[in-house]
This record gives sequence, structure tokens and C-alpha cells, in this order.
Amino acid sequence: MRVIGGVVLDETVKNETPFNRGSHATGRFLAPAAAFAIVWNYFVAGWIAMHLSVAAAAVEDDFQPHVYRNAEQRELNYRLLVPRELKPGEKYPLVLFLHGAGERGSDNKAQLKHVVSIFVDPENRRRYPCFVLAPQCPSGEKWVDVNWFSKTHETPENPAAPMALVLEVIEQLCKDQPIDTRRLYVMGLSMGGYGTWDLLVRKPEMFAAAVPICGGGDETKADKLVGLPIWCFHGDKDTAVPVARSRNMIEAIKKAGGAPKYTEYPGVGHDSWTPATKEAELLPWLFGQKRGN
Repeated sequence: MRVIGGVVLDETVKNETPFNRGSHATGRFLAPAAAFAIVWNYFVAGWIAMHLSVAAAAVEDDFQPHVYRNAEQRELNYRLLVPRELKPGEKYPLVLFLHGAGERGSDNKAQLKHVVSIFVDPENRRRYPCFVLAPQCPSGEKWVDVNWFSKTHETPENPAAPMALVLEVIEQLCKDQPIDTRRLYVMGLSMGGYGTWDLLVRKPEMFAAAVPICGGGDETKADKLVGLPIWCFHGDKDTAVPVARSRNMIEAIKKAGGAPKYTEYPGVGHDSWTPATKEAELLPWLFGQKRGN
């Protein structure tokens, strides 16, 4: 203890437990720049989280929840985006979006996690008024009953139960809503990419265009898809669905005489839907297709 002029300058208290700074502490204050960087990173992370939450809420608000029940009492949850303004006498395209395996369930929300936000973008809603159907596959089921880990597969004789319901929903919507049946589009990612290829093989005359993303199809049925506008996407580092599934499908269609579009992203893994939905020409290309063109 030091005392000058009766004033205690410092004092060590006996038996006091010393403060444990931890092995990472230096005992010095952070430099202002480092402290600012930490605060700034927390701010940016919070800002991003807030805006992602707002964006997700906006998607949920715009996509109306529905439950379809058929005569056999089979049910299918789905969400539906409707054009902001339905003009008398006018018909609008319908986009079917098939989600991946991770979004299966019964909450009727998870299927909105990927891709569909591009359709609620204000500018896209203005330029491309359309219906968007986003069904939810129940847990434990698939859009197409095939082994995702096989190098090839053959189209099952019948559509999977959830896919059969999807077709029923489309048929019902075309009766109830002003939908242009010459402009039905399908897109899907991962499990939904498999589902997209499956639907195209089963109903090539039904769709005006398709966007299969990181999926796989039955190459022996490629001749059915020769005249169908297709833009396929995959990442060459995909470890969930081998990129060969898309490469082989595209090559089979070309050998049959078709001219599908194919974009492969170098260094991208399974998440090829993110760069795909940022392609500036994707929506102009998609909505520019019409059956009979």
C-alpha cells in the first residue's frame, strides 16, 4: 500500500480472488478500431437477421395458405400467390414450385424458405403478374419415389401420392382461377428437381417451360422432352445430388434432338438455387415461353 499525504493510492486486499481473464485475454484494452469492428459486425449481423425476418414474413403474407382435400380425404398443404390485380377477361400464368427434402412437413410454411421470394419482389410482381403454387410434401414422402443416391433411375409407373395431389390441385386451380393453361411452368430444387423432371416426363404436353435445379431424371425418356423449353442448373461441387444427374439428363435430351439450356456453377455445392435465382434472364426467359410457340 502506498500513502501520500494521507491519501491511499493503491491497495491489495489480502485473500482476494484474482480476476480470471481467460487464456485469450491480454490484459490490455481493445484498440478503438478493433472495438468498432466488433460492434459493427454485431450491428450488421443484427440488421441482416432483421431484414431476413421481414422478408420471410412478407413472403408468408403474400402466399395465401390453403389445404386441398380430395374425394378420398387425402390432403395436401399448399400456398398460393395471386396477382395483385386480376383484370376482367385476362388470364395469367401459373408457376408450380417444388421444394426440397428439408422443407417437408405439415406447417405449410417451410416450402417458402427458398426461391419463391423472387416472385414477391415488387418489381417482379409488376412485370410478371402470375399465380405461384407452392405445395408442401408431407414428412417421410417424396415428389417422386426413387432412390436419390442412384446414378440413374427409371420413372415409376405411377406418380408419388403427393405429386398426384399436386396435379389435382393444378386442375382445380385452372377451373377456379383465371389461369392461362398455355403458360404453366414448373421449377424445383433438389427433391423438387427430381419432381420437376418426373412431371415433365409424365406431362410433357402440360408445361410451357421448366427449371429443374440440382435434381435428376430418367434419361431413357429424354425423347419426350425434345420440344420443351428447359433451363437446368447445378453446382459442380454438389455432394448431395451428383452433378452428373443434370449433365447426363441434358446430354440425353440433346442427343434426342432437343436444345435445353444448362448452367453449371464452378465451385458451388448443393445450393445452386441461390445463384440460379439471381440470373437476370431467368424470369424474362421463363415468362416468355408459351405452349405452341
